[in-house]
Parts: sequence; C-alpha cells; structure tokens
Amino acid sequence: MRRDLTPFEHLVAQHLCDGLSNIAVAKATAHSEKVIENTVSRMASVFGIKSDGDTNIRVLLALAYRAHFGDGSFDKLNIDCSHSKVGADGKSYCDKHVD
Repeated sequence: MRRDLTPFEHLVAQHLCDGLSNIAVAKATAHSEKVIENTVSRMASVFGIKSDGDTNIRVLLALAYRAHFGDGSFDKLNIDCSHSKVGADGKSYCDKHVD
C-alpha cells in the first residue's frame, strides 16, 4: 500500500467486500454516489490497481482489501473456507484467518 487508508476508505472498502453497489454504499454512508466513486478511485490508487476496459476495479479492490485486512466479509457469508477445521467444541473455525 502506498499510504494508510482513511477511516472512511476502510468503511467503503468493507461495504465493497460485502458486495454492495456504489449506490448502496452511498445510502449506507449517507454520501453521494459520486463521493463513493471518487473514494473507490483513490483506494484503487493506494493499492496500485490500474483501470482498463477489461478489469473490474471494485472486485480487485475488494480482493486486495481482504488480503491486507482480513476476511471479515467472508465470515459474514457463514461459509467454511478451505482452511476450516472442526474444533473440540464441534464448531468450525479457520486456522489461517484468525484475528
């Protein structure tokens, strides 16, 4: 990363990781869609993600964010990851994605 993300950029990235559209992120954060678009653009720059006609920046940004900051959004899906193990208590956990 070229710089730390701002708290608002973290919030927007978390919403992107949850699969929300720019309009839905704008509603959730009480900002305009244009503010969200500009924020996504700035975050892509922070992660060094370049735009071209064949690349979905939002997908790459969500993947980069999750790789750098963890899989909280994946955990919300309630789907076991490939690293899941069953603990002594009978619950599934991932021994690779521990906070």
